[in-house]
Amino acid sequence: MTIGLVFLTGLMALIVGWLFRQTIDVQPWQAQPATPGPSSVRPAMRTGLWVFLGVASSLFVLFVSAYAMRLGLADWSPIPRPRLLALNTALLVGASVAMQWSVRALRRGDGGALRHGLAAGGALTVGFVAGQLAVWKQLADADYLVASSAAAAFFYLFTAVHGLHVLGGLVAWARAVARVRRPQDPAAAKLGVELCATYWHYLLAVWLVLYALIVSEDLGLAICSASPL
Repeated sequence: MTIGLVFLTGLMALIVGWLFRQTIDVQPWQAQPATPGPSSVRPAMRTGLWVFLGVASSLFVLFVSAYAMRLGLADWSPIPRPRLLALNTALLVGASVAMQWSVRALRRGDGGALRHGLAAGGALTVGFVAGQLAVWKQLADADYLVASSAAAAFFYLFTAVHGLHVLGGLVAWARAVARVRRPQDPAAAKLGVELCATYWHYLLAVWLVLYALIVSEDLGLAICSASPL
């Protein structure tokens, strides 16, 4: 279990370090415009996203810490592993790749590829959410509810909190798509796509940490057993 905690702590540290590097170029001591305009609002939006990701990372770290403490008690009993989790993970990986593809298409001025990339990213993300709900239904049908065991409770907690962050990302994705379709402000459309891609990469990184907690028996931290559901 100690090795597993060290591994996951290092992975979360990499995420936080990446967030820090994103903000290291911000120099608040430099003179700023007296009146805020588009050039000052847009960097503020980017910085706001990084601050939000930092807060979200702290929330997930707290949950993982609580899980690690609860795991050490003698009554810990893993739940069966839903097969759909692997497919859902692949869907989120595909969504992250599609969002990065959208950014590359935007930078080279390929409007068709941009729209296709955004559509694919949104569709794959909706598929991920639907898959997670299907996993919940599988567990509920098998009588693994929140109150069934500590392992089940943490499974629902982790997937629910992550799912809420994904749903929030879909709202931002819908706004980015609307801006791309009505390019009255190309700079705002570009910023929206780039921020969505950053957020999707973050969602994927956090999910990979949670997925390791859920299925990695080799780390000694698995919420689910090797027995499939």
